Amino acid sequence: MVDPLRLDGATARFALPLLFAGQAQKEVFVNQALAVLDGTLHCAIEGEAQTPPPNPVDGTAWLVGPAPTGDWTGCAGQIALRQGGQWLFVVPGDGFQLLDRSRRQVRHCIAGTWRAPDLPAPPSGGTVIDAEARQAWRALVAALQQWGVFPA
Repeated sequence: MVDPLRLDGATARFALPLLFAGQAQKEVFVNQALAVLDGTLHCAIEGEAQTPPPNPVDGTAWLVGPAPTGDWTGCAGQIALRQGGQWLFVVPGDGFQLLDRSRRQVRHCIAGTWRAPDLPAPPSGGTVIDAEARQAWRALVAALQQWGVFPA
């Protein structure tokens, strides 16, 4: 017979609280887990900031910058989710991705660093300008910008 799965008090990837038999106020733990899931599933942030916005709206999220202040102190690189009038913080792991609305670009977390490709430089140089090739390059870059690969 296989041994039952033994877990600590939270899940490994998102630190979602786990319930235990006979636990009091289970709804608090379930609601916290649902709030984190709501904010991280298909995550879209408003942008990256060092300080919390003055009047945050529930359901919005921000990437906390490298030198945070105020309510975000000590949460550098984390996702700040506004849920129920308070901030919830999620430590992203490898593979976490989000849509940065301010940049209109998808960003990925790799080794604790948020990465996104930069816009490539336009073609230049040469003695003969190939207008068709350059136009095709511009169309390709525009399509990749539209899909969030490159910043708008």
